[in-house]
Amino acid sequence: YYNTYPDVAAAFGMDENALFTHFVNFGVNEGRSASAEFNPMAYRQRYTDLQAAFGRDMAAYCRHYINYGKAEGRDASTDELYVVVEDTAEQTGSIQSTAQTAQSGTQTTQSVTQTTQSATQATQSVTQASQNTVQTAQTAAQTQEDAGTSQSVVIGTYTTYYEDDVPRASNVELATQRINGVVVQPGESFSFSRTILARTAANGYVEAPIIVSGREEMGIGGGICQVSSTLYAAMVSAGLPATERHAHSKAVDYIPVGLDATIAGNYYDLKFTNIYSQPLLIQASAEDGVVTVTLVLQ
Repeated sequence: YYNTYPDVAAAFGMDENALFTHFVNFGVNEGRSASAEFNPMAYRQRYTDLQAAFGRDMAAYCRHYINYGKAEGRDASTDELYVVVEDTAEQTGSIQSTAQTAQSGTQTTQSVTQTTQSATQATQSVTQASQNTVQTAQTAAQTQEDAGTSQSVVIGTYTTYYEDDVPRASNVELATQRINGVVVQPGESFSFSRTILARTAANGYVEAPIIVSGREEMGIGGGICQVSSTLYAAMVSAGLPATERHAHSKAVDYIPVGLDATIAGNYYDLKFTNIYSQPLLIQASAEDGVVTVTLVLQ
């Protein structure tokens, strides 16, 4: 990313966090390449079936390539037939916004506004794509059932990042451990809050920053919402609807607006029902600052 784009290199140097922040929040939507193998703009332009499903939601093209496209042998590389840069002015603005974010350690109002607009567009695109995703998974499940076979199918996954040397990391890792390996049977409901147990010292949770009415305070269990948000984003990727989900009272820095899911006491929870005819396995890991949640039909 640094070597390909001189404007990015000039703005951030070899600051890996700033480079990653720019790609996730802006670069992917601008069609920039983060590797020689995958360019979201080229991927979009190459496949009309994906255009019908995802429109201009570039993050959706990334998720599709990771979850399905690569295995299907789809080509996501850039060549001379595909235009990568569509709006130079937009790229310049994104670099300025990300530079401000990297310097202050918080998102600027401009970044949040752009992210909110993108999240609104993404929600519309995901709604259109979710029906196709669910139908594909259900068809695969029915085919396996008819054939008398059973095969695991990954239907959604998502990754977020956290600081692993601060107290909240203990809560992130503990909550991740408690949802890892959970199997939700067909028609059964899942409760994140119930699964990770009450946020008390007796259950292993420690004090860390939490968000209360838009303000940051200290509380037992701070950090668990990153795990619930990562799970919710994996659900969105899979087209699996939530039966209960609540947004934070202020934007968080580990996931885009619209993909977060806050947990509070016994009144804010993240819930879903397994709508498939196969058991649904939750695979979750948190190690070295990386949280990944994957949903697998068994």
